[in-house]
Amino acid sequence: MIEFAQKIQELQAEVWNIIVGQEKLKRDIVVALLAWGHILLEWAPGLAKTRTISSYAQALKLSFQRIQFTPDLLPSDLIWAKIYDPDAKIFEVKKWPIFANFVLADEINRAPSKVQSALLESMEERQVTIGETTFPLDAPFMVLATQNPLEQEWTFQLPEAQLDRFLLKTIVDYPTMSEEKQILKKSLIRDKTQLSKIFGKKEILDYRSEIENIEVSESIYDYICNIVFSTRDTKKYPEIAYGASPRASLALLRTSKVMAAMQGRDFVIPEDVKEMCFGVLRHRIILEYEAMADGIITEDIIEKILTDTQLNS
Repeated sequence: MIEFAQKIQELQAEVWNIIVGQEKLKRDIVVALLAWGHILLEWAPGLAKTRTISSYAQALKLSFQRIQFTPDLLPSDLIWAKIYDPDAKIFEVKKWPIFANFVLADEINRAPSKVQSALLESMEERQVTIGETTFPLDAPFMVLATQNPLEQEWTFQLPEAQLDRFLLKTIVDYPTMSEEKQILKKSLIRDKTQLSKIFGKKEILDYRSEIENIEVSESIYDYICNIVFSTRDTKKYPEIAYGASPRASLALLRTSKVMAAMQGRDFVIPEDVKEMCFGVLRHRIILEYEAMADGIITEDIIEKILTDTQLNS
């Protein structure tokens, strides 16, 4: 895993040539990619979310498509359409952006429920069914969705079933003053910067196979289960209306393995689990209305659960 960790460091250093700061965002994109998951990105516009994703696609030589979600978007705009060929006098199936490796669903909460539902099969099964034909999506395949929490007009709340399909939810923060100064200095040259390929599809798939073999002790399994089961203990945590599903346990396990590999280890430690808890759980815990009215957020509950949950030695 030492070689793998070095390669990830090279990748992050290469992306830094264009993207300054946003370390959690860059880390979570790599974690989601190697853990076979999708990622939901949230915060205000102008924080380099789109540029960061396209930079990773360039450094990994993966195909990239951006879809601007709007209230009038149709499922056929996302997945496929039948285009009439006047010469052949037949309708041909035209594959749309969902068939890329990195699919950026920009402002996903602006699209209606029919479009949200159209994403479910591709996110969960990594395939698209058109009529009677099923088309597998090229691996690696990852949906990276953004939503702006500041504007509520003409937006649609994501269904809980779709939220649960996202491996991680990452809050994108504003840069620090020193980072913003670096952004200003790089602003004149970054559009001309061409990133070198660090590794590609084959290496990604190989790394995924290696990560699956990361060692997990019995105490770590217990630790993950205790954390997730605590989110369902509404007597101990009355602020919670609904806790996380078993998919959260699987997500914690997979992301913790990637975190261990990124540190050059072939075994998971409690710090790996703790590091990924917020990204895995913040969109899977639904709070009671009274708790939200009191200003309580899911991060507060996750912090409390981590404090209360002890690792069994």
